[in-house]
Amino acid sequence: MSCTHVAELPPEPEVDCVSGCAECIELGETGWVHLRKCLTCGHVACCDSSPYRHATGHFHKDGHPVMRSYEPGEAWRWCYVDNKLV
Repeated sequence: MSCTHVAELPPEPEVDCVSGCAECIELGETGWVHLRKCLTCGHVACCDSSPYRHATGHFHKDGHPVMRSYEPGEAWRWCYVDNKLV
């Protein structure tokens, strides 16, 4: 079964924070491991290997299903609803 959420994505949005995880920065933290970008709204958040797991939190709060790596040289995408790389 393929992921239908990718086909429903808008054109890729601009990022909301270019310097790191928006929530971590708001908390005064800089200890994120990797960054993820929401492909619905452009929100940049930290990965599940980071202490606060803000990217997953963003999915649970806002329901935006697909994130992509926001790391240089990486282009993979993850669908939280289908729980798989897309």
